[in-house]
Amino acid sequence: MKFSVLIPARLGSTRLPGKPLADIAGLPMVVRVAQRVAAAGAARIVVAADDARIVEACNRHGVDAVLTRSDHASGSDRLAEACALLGLDGDDAVVNVQGDEPLIDPALVRRCADLLAERADCVMSTAAHPIEDAADFANPNIVKVVLDAAGRALYFTRAPVPCWRDAPPGVLPADPAPLRHLGLYGYRAGFLRRFPRLAPAPLERLEQLEQLRVLWHGERIAVHVSPHAGGAGVDTPQDLERVRALFAS
Repeated sequence: MKFSVLIPARLGSTRLPGKPLADIAGLPMVVRVAQRVAAAGAARIVVAADDARIVEACNRHGVDAVLTRSDHASGSDRLAEACALLGLDGDDAVVNVQGDEPLIDPALVRRCADLLAERADCVMSTAAHPIEDAADFANPNIVKVVLDAAGRALYFTRAPVPCWRDAPPGVLPADPAPLRHLGLYGYRAGFLRRFPRLAPAPLERLEQLEQLRVLWHGERIAVHVSPHAGGAGVDTPQDLERVRALFAS
C-alpha cells in the first residue's frame, strides 16, 4: 500500500510553547516523530508546519516540510492545505501522525494505511485499544469509540460507553470491551481536502471531537483494534521530561 505520512506541527502551545522544536536527545521533537514513522514504510513523510522555524529545523535534519497558513482552526485544515501543496487527491492515502508523538508505533501507522486499502466503503481509518482501567473508562479526557459489526465507528465520545446496565460496581463491560480511541488517522486525500468545507456537526461541538463531523455527514471510519496503546504523546513539560529520559536510556 503506497501512502504518505503528514505530520501537522504548530509552534504555539498553551501547555508547552514551542513544542515541535523541543529538544529530545539532540533533535527537535518533530524530527524525532518523522524518524520514528520512517519504519512504517511510507512513500514520503512531510511535516505540515505553521512557522518557518519548524520548516528550517526539519530541513536541517533531512526531513521534508511545507509551510502552511498560521490561522488554521484545526489540524485537519492544515492537512488539507498540505495535500493541495503536495498534489495529493482522490484515493491517495494519507496518514496523519501528530507532531508530539515521538513514541508512536510505526506498525499502527502502517495498519491505518493498509486499512484504507482494504475498506473501500470508508473514507478514513483510525485505531483503538481495549480499556482495562475503570478510572480511564470514566475519564472524559480519554475518548472512547464503539464499533458496528463490520469494525466501523458508530460513535466517538468522552462518556463511559458502552454502558453495562447491570454491571457490578467497578466492573468494566467485557463483550464488547470498551475501546480507547487513539488519535491516529488515515484519510483518502480527496476526502481530506473536502473535509474542512463540511459544516461542523452539533455533536462535534458538544463533545469537542472533530471526527464526529465525518459520521454526522454519513461517511464511514474503519477502526483497527490494537491489543496495546501506540505510545504516549507529549502534552506537558512532565511528559517531555519522561520522553527525554526514555531516549537518554
